[in-house]
Amino acid sequence: MQHAASSALVVAGWHRMSYKYSDNSFISEELEKHIRKVHSIVGNACTDKRYIVFGAGSTQLLNAAVHALSPDNSSSPARVVASIPFYPVYELQTDIFRSVNFNFQGDTSLWKNNSDAGTEIIEFVTSPNNPDGQLNKAVLHGSNVKTIHDHAYYWPHFTAIPAPADGDVMIFTLSKLTGHAGSRFGWAIVKDEAIYQRMSTYLALNTMGVSRDSQLRSLKLLKAVLAGGGRDIFEFGHETMKKRWEKLNKVISMSKRFSLQKLAPKYCTYFQKISGVSPAYGWLKCEKEEDKHCSAVLQAAANIIGREGSLFYAEDRYVRLSLIKSQDDFDLLLNKLNELVSGEEGPKNM
Repeated sequence: MQHAASSALVVAGWHRMSYKYSDNSFISEELEKHIRKVHSIVGNACTDKRYIVFGAGSTQLLNAAVHALSPDNSSSPARVVASIPFYPVYELQTDIFRSVNFNFQGDTSLWKNNSDAGTEIIEFVTSPNNPDGQLNKAVLHGSNVKTIHDHAYYWPHFTAIPAPADGDVMIFTLSKLTGHAGSRFGWAIVKDEAIYQRMSTYLALNTMGVSRDSQLRSLKLLKAVLAGGGRDIFEFGHETMKKRWEKLNKVISMSKRFSLQKLAPKYCTYFQKISGVSPAYGWLKCEKEEDKHCSAVLQAAANIIGREGSLFYAEDRYVRLSLIKSQDDFDLLLNKLNELVSGEEGPKNM
């Protein structure tokens, strides 16, 4: 809203009607340059000597990466795993395609001591994690293990940036960089050319590339972001998220019924200082033994709607609360939680 003019876009009706660009590709060369520049300025990912693939948000790229990392015509499909709690789309999307080359096999920890080196394993590593904001690292290692690093939230407004991410396959999305989720634009940074080619083929056959309108809007938005070296959006975003976390944490710290995940401030190479905690979500836990379904407790007691823990393959004693809604929505959430916590019964004297 503060940069409405510089981020606005008007497209003539005759413009960009073809599938491809003048170089016969589905990818805007100018947009790719700006993506590399954003990562260079923020310092959150290595892009030198890497390939970049565009997708319809990170969602399309997740399965493109699974496809690219899976063996062809294998009698032993790749096992796709993730560490609990994890983003549910990893399993839902892997299952819906029902490929003979890969299938979802649950929690990473189940395969930590597995000695079957003949079977390929693909591990999703989400950092910061959705829902709890932890900076996760790969659990599994070995010649038969491939890793997809989901870095959707690895931006200075959601986490400190200790160092540039340097994974073989790293996925980012505009929805968490600028908030433009509806534009459906994401990108993968890929080290190996063969994996890049397999992902590119998948995307070409799946959707004939990403909408050129989405690419044009994304370019306009990134130009607005980069106009001030990114300081405007990242300082605004971080300060907003930090204040929200502090307010939420203050309310929940007074409760004996609820608790939040523990996150510690870390040194951020972008801000060049210790960066306060600023996650996208509160991972709330109901501490009472009888409160086995925390989302139901919140809805019944305070009309608060969150995402239950079982959606992330954790206990329903947990619930995810979004801190990235509008300011009015967050203020309403905070007021309802404050009333709920204030109404708790204190310890009774015998």
